[in-house]
Amino acid sequence: MKDSLTCPHCGKGVEKYRNPFPTVDIIIELDKGIILVLRKNPPCGWALPGGFVDYGESLEQAAVREAREETSLDVEILSLFGAYSDPERDPRHHTISIVFRARANGQPKAADDAIKIDIFNQDNLPADLMFDHSRILKDYFTKCHLKK
Repeated sequence: MKDSLTCPHCGKGVEKYRNPFPTVDIIIELDKGIILVLRKNPPCGWALPGGFVDYGESLEQAAVREAREETSLDVEILSLFGAYSDPERDPRHHTISIVFRARANGQPKAADDAIKIDIFNQDNLPADLMFDHSRILKDYFTKCHLKK
């Protein structure tokens, strides 16, 4: 969708584009399962750790930063898992999420935007997963053949 702006230097019309926001989500694998965080800010509910990509930051840097901010863990990116772009995936605005698989050691601790953190597997996922994270995790458990 385009809007127009006026150039402050020459006064001519300049097109302004309304684009989706880039975000990252991280599937953090531990021996016992994967980490989900209970979000502090609306929309509230259980979610994969993740968030918005900052200007000047790579997707991988954003994933590592968001994982550390929300789980207090340093993660190692294993692979790019996929991209999810349904315009309705986030009720606040159109986002595109790049999802990574990552590994971590240690004890996760909720921080930043997370008020609680827990480890889940395919059989005990919370019913109130946010955004399209139930779809992402369904794809993950199907593709990665992880049952625990």
